[in-house]
Amino acid sequence: MIKVGVVGGTGYTGVELLRLLSSHPKAEITVVTSRSDVGVQVGQLYPNLRGYIDLEFKMPELDTLSDCDLVFFATPNGTAMTMAKKLLQRGVKIIDLAADFRLKDPQLWEQWYGQPHVCPELLQEAQYGLPEINRTNLRNAKLIACPGCYPTAVQLGFLPLMESALIDPIHLFADVKSGVSGAGRKAQITSLMAESGESIKAYSVSGHRHQPEICQGLEAVAGRPVQMIFVPHLVPMIRGIHATLYARLNNVSAEKIQQIFETRYASEAFVDVLPEGSHPDTHNVKGSNRCQLAIHYLQDSGTVVVLSVIDNLVKGAAGQAVQNMNLMFDIDETTGLNAVALYP
Repeated sequence: MIKVGVVGGTGYTGVELLRLLSSHPKAEITVVTSRSDVGVQVGQLYPNLRGYIDLEFKMPELDTLSDCDLVFFATPNGTAMTMAKKLLQRGVKIIDLAADFRLKDPQLWEQWYGQPHVCPELLQEAQYGLPEINRTNLRNAKLIACPGCYPTAVQLGFLPLMESALIDPIHLFADVKSGVSGAGRKAQITSLMAESGESIKAYSVSGHRHQPEICQGLEAVAGRPVQMIFVPHLVPMIRGIHATLYARLNNVSAEKIQQIFETRYASEAFVDVLPEGSHPDTHNVKGSNRCQLAIHYLQDSGTVVVLSVIDNLVKGAAGQAVQNMNLMFDIDETTGLNAVALYP
């Protein structure tokens, strides 16, 4: 059994991670931390976990976490990097669900996250945890940076087109909608139902911190600079991301584009390419680790439109982290992640 610790077990991502790990046949949760709820039973704070996790929240201390084989950080940005080096020195593997190790350039990280990186020497060692493009390296990783929810949906949608060199990489557009759980569990006015209900709004139009992460990943595939207009929106639902992606396309048939996607993802357990002309709903993937894709070719304008939907808390966070754990410990990649999506 893999002895697992979860740092930051009280947020939406943390509790989703606990839910998945509690039924994982190869993982044993030994430590769950929270600075604000030390001594509280996990099942008391989250009654859905009663009878599944019989632990109290502890302080995130190095000596306690050092007994683990793997530590997940489901914490705010800037937290994992303060403990990562010492944990790695003690032989503990790390999967960070925040952004501390996603960007390879420490100056770029400081620019977007507003603080200096305290262990920039680990940025090159960290492996980017999108299995569909980095599976081989993840199998030997000691430190994994789990992708953001927006970057997961966007990259999976653009990836086959970038690999096939069918689109212009300097004219990419991503119009992406997210449920309110993506903002976290902290109290804030914009997440109140009276504020977000029956309304939709764009935000961070001038620049969102997930944009450089997406471009970094796509540039690695394209082998050249990528320019993308990325506009996120908040919609009045709890879970889900819907990405509508646009790109200029060479003159190819809709059938060929569909075949490229189907071939690229044929062996991917968690990417489902829908039949040509489909329109996926976010509830198709709610509670599951799947990404559903649909491709539309607008021949008159030479534009391809890719629709990509995920559950932001599962494939966009905790489920992908468990997928990374399976790879890291040479377990079947789908272990603990075969739940069918909830419907309705």
